[in-house]
Amino acid sequence: MLITRRSALLSAATVTTLGASRPARAAETMKIGVVSPLTGPVAEAGRIQLNSLRLAVDKVNAAGGALGQQIELIVEDDASSNPGAVLAFSRLAERKEIVGFIGSIRSTQMNAMAPDMLKVGKPVMFGGTDPTLTKLGNPWLFRCRPNDSYSGRVIVTFITESMKLKKVALIHSTDAFGTGGKNAILANLEKKGLQPVLIQGYTNNQPDFSPVVLAVKQSGADVIVSYFTNEPDCAVFARQLRQLGVRTPWVGSPSIQSPVTRGLAKNALYGTYAVADFVEDSNPTAKTFADAYRAAHKESPDSGWTYDALIILAKGINDAKSTDPQKIRTAILSIKKFSGTEGEYNFDQFGDGLHGYNIVINNNDKIDYKEHIEFTD
Repeated sequence: MLITRRSALLSAATVTTLGASRPARAAETMKIGVVSPLTGPVAEAGRIQLNSLRLAVDKVNAAGGALGQQIELIVEDDASSNPGAVLAFSRLAERKEIVGFIGSIRSTQMNAMAPDMLKVGKPVMFGGTDPTLTKLGNPWLFRCRPNDSYSGRVIVTFITESMKLKKVALIHSTDAFGTGGKNAILANLEKKGLQPVLIQGYTNNQPDFSPVVLAVKQSGADVIVSYFTNEPDCAVFARQLRQLGVRTPWVGSPSIQSPVTRGLAKNALYGTYAVADFVEDSNPTAKTFADAYRAAHKESPDSGWTYDALIILAKGINDAKSTDPQKIRTAILSIKKFSGTEGEYNFDQFGDGLHGYNIVINNNDKIDYKEHIEFTD
């Protein structure tokens, strides 16, 4: 695999090219731009995402690449921030040879980059789960994870029907992801005639969550629902929750079951539930991917969306038989019943590929699959 690096002049950003297993001249490769956190507080999650992308590149290239060309990734560091993401995408946008992009798992960063992505007018595969992202009138955004309108429905269904609990303490980041999750939970609780006993927002990268924990403790809640954007924040909250003696059942967004969060929080997360887009035992494609990831990296993956994103983008290019952005867009929107690591992809008119979530439980740091809930409306 060809790997080169150069330092950016205006920040700590790094450009990485990841491509064919044999050297190739630039003109021989199909270039895909990637925005990823290589530095900053969520760099560990970025590392895992890039590992998944490498596996996808190898798979596509082994099968002949895209239009007979080997895939090459051009990666820019978003430095785990919105300004960094905008700067990273602007660098990629300058490279006219790039035919498509892999965006961010962070909704707040996708919202920050979306205006420039609209101007560029090329397909962007992304993982951010804010429902509004595919409703912005931007035809170039294609989501490779279920959005929070589905996670909110799954969480509320699970806590009210399976857990038989009704007094919700809702903890959320005040960024786009957390706000979108909060709104989805509120909408679905309202449909059941319920209101949270506590709604508590927080800003990302807080060193101390004890005021939030005390608010939960005093709320009388019988279940905690959380939407944490950054894994370190979730881990701090979990540790302080247990330190202050709170044992309230907890159902969280996908970050609660991330290996990064679990590594930081350890037994503070035992017994917690999560909605999870990726669970390796949920389908054969996910299991095959997880086995390949472990063989390559000696650890288990927490997500497969970037793997799916690259493979779907390459499929779109091949199905379109062209690098014309509009033809690729049409080809991606035509993808139905495609088996990915995250589930079965059926792209709708808005660019959402997935329409359900898994429920998992943390059993002494082992993430066990419980069920999958899929929606058709």
